[in-house]
Order: sequence, then C-alpha cells, then structure tokens
Amino acid sequence: MHASSPLTRRAALGLCAAAAIPLATATDAHASTVVGGARLARPGIQGTGLPEALTAKLTAAAWLVADHDSGEVLAARDPHRRLAPASTLKMLFADTVLRKFERTERYRVTDADLAGIPSGSSLVGVKPGITYTVEQLWQGVFLRSGNDAVHVLAHMNGGVARTVAEMQARAVDLQGLDTHVVSPDGFDHKGQLSSAYDLTLFARHGLKDADFRAYCATRTADFPAGGKKTFQIQNTDRLLTGTYGVKAYDGLIGVKNGYTSNAGNTFTGAATRGGRTLLVTVMHPRSGYNAVYEETAALLDWGFGKGSSARALGTLVDPLSEGGTKAVGTPGGKSARAAAGAPGSAADGGSSPWGTLAGAGGAVALLAGGAWALRGRRAAGATGVEGAAKANRADRAD
Repeated sequence: MHASSPLTRRAALGLCAAAAIPLATATDAHASTVVGGARLARPGIQGTGLPEALTAKLTAAAWLVADHDSGEVLAARDPHRRLAPASTLKMLFADTVLRKFERTERYRVTDADLAGIPSGSSLVGVKPGITYTVEQLWQGVFLRSGNDAVHVLAHMNGGVARTVAEMQARAVDLQGLDTHVVSPDGFDHKGQLSSAYDLTLFARHGLKDADFRAYCATRTADFPAGGKKTFQIQNTDRLLTGTYGVKAYDGLIGVKNGYTSNAGNTFTGAATRGGRTLLVTVMHPRSGYNAVYEETAALLDWGFGKGSSARALGTLVDPLSEGGTKAVGTPGGKSARAAAGAPGSAADGGSSPWGTLAGAGGAVALLAGGAWALRGRRAAGATGVEGAAKANRADRAD
C-alpha cells in the first residue's frame, strides 16, 4: 500500500521561507492601477459593437470575452467582481498540480485521502483500496468535477493545506489578484472567491499544457470500479457534450463548468473557429439550468462575428514567472494584497491562514523553495485492487 509522502525537509523550509517574506512593498494601499487595464474597472457592460439584442438577454453578474492568443479583452461586464467560483476554481488546481505527476503513475487510495470532502460534493466514485492511474484521477476531476479525485491528488501533492498554499501562490504569479483560495475543489467555503477576469487567466494558462487541454476536451472515459470492472463517466460540460437540452458548440475545446447552491452556475469555455480561439467566462446568471451555457454560446457567437473587429478594452496579463509586468493594484484602489483575499480584504468574507502568501514576493519564494519540490517524486502504487465503485453525482455541486 502506498500513501502520500510527508513533506521533504527542503519543501518544508520553502514553505516557511515563503510565509516569512513580507508582502511586496509595491502593493501600496493607494495603488489604483487595474490588472488588465483601467476600462476593466468600469461598472456595467463595456465593449464596442455589442448589439442590444445580445446584451438584453445576458443576465450574468459578471462575464468576459477575450482572444486566447493575443490576450485582448474584447468585451466584459464587471470582470473584476469577486464572486464564488464553484468548480471553475479546479482550473487553478489543475494548473498548479497537473505537471507534478506522470499520467501513468499509479496510486492506491486510502481512507485518509478521502477524509474531509464536503457534504454535497460532486463525486466521481473514487474508493479506498482501489489503485488508480494519475490519468484516471484527472479524468475524474475534469469530466465529473469529482471532489474525491481532487482530494486524492491533493494528498499526493503533500496535503490539502499545502495544495491551497501553492494554488494561492500560483494565482498571484498568474496575477489573478481577485482570487482567494480556501480549498482546492472550489466548493462553497467562506471567503473562497475569484472573478471572471481571473478565471479566464487560469484557463488561458492551463490550455498551454497539452494534458490540461486534452482532459478538458474529453467527453467520456472508462473509470475503475474495482478488479477489472469499469463504468463510463461523461463530461458534465453540456456545451461540449450537447446534453440536457444544450446544443454542442461547434469548435468548443473546453474548459470547465461549475455549480454550487451558493455560487449558482459558473463556466469558462474556449472555442476555435477559423484559426482563432476565444475564451469566455460567465458567472452567476440570474436564471438557472442552462443559462450559463446559452449566454456563453451567445458571447462566443458575437466574438467570432462582429467581435472580430471590436477594439480591445484591456488585456489578459502574462504570469510574473514568464516575464509579465507586475500589476500593483486593482479596481477601487484596493491593494493587491486585499484583492488576493488576504486578511483585511472587505470582500473576502473571512480570513485565511494563507493570506501571508498573497504578495508576489511570497509567491516567488513558495514556487522556488517548496512548491515544486515534489515534482521529482514518482510514487509507485501497489496492485491488489478490491471493492467496486460507482458514479455518485450530487446535484448541488459540479
């Protein structure tokens, strides 16, 4: 039997060093620079060439349309508004953890790996005593939005707390300063917030990875049920699969949907037509059920049509670790520290033990000192599989 390894001494020192570093002095309390451009801070719908027939049917509290390759933001509504992200936050989880384990690596799940999963979570059907490949666990995350698969991968990564810290550091590196991570699964937790702008950043960066791109585009997969038995799982992204009354969108390549009773529906989608790829994020439409997909499709249609000549409102910034220019503030003059959900943020709804990691300096120290220390670890799972698994999907979370 193989269980997740404790932190290495090097990794532990890296975490301590990151926590000890003060927030970057550039995050001045009076900073007013808006991440991505000043127009993205203006209230209401922003953009040129948006027909009234389109805007009249958009009910989402926040949304954004951007060009994947150039990073230009073409249209938006309150893109920096901080809202509960639901399972769209799993895009950040995947971008943080995905490259640490080989697809073929095998892992035998224990009871401890599945402890602490919130009641009402969406589950793929991971069971203790069964050995899974890393690829199968990621299929559980992307297709079924399985919080059980998320928690197993988080334990493989050194634990939930460590994974949360790394996700927060990754968000800061990507300059997703509206995001406050409380758990890796995106479930409703006090203070867990993101924005349409940040979720689009996470999707854009994640799609650079071939495995990330392949997983989010997968429609069905066979999942272990114990022994030689399997059961089929289907992607819950209705715009990809064309199910439950939603027409599959031509050219869709992902990315991630989400739903909780608190967040309502959230979705980030990417589609390619005529050699052009667009990203759309829609958060909290007033009407439920399929509205999040219908509004995404309408925005994609506009982007591929009249939006092709729209003037850019702003841009999706590049990660700090990839040469991006550091953004020093956020809408309303809030500091980057507050925007990242550190204690003291009026919008975070609570504090987090990871608030001290929200500064860019802390993020760099964490990424360099400890976050990637597990990259070289390759666990070897035992064989001996027992029991049976079945899909267990909760309607309250996706």
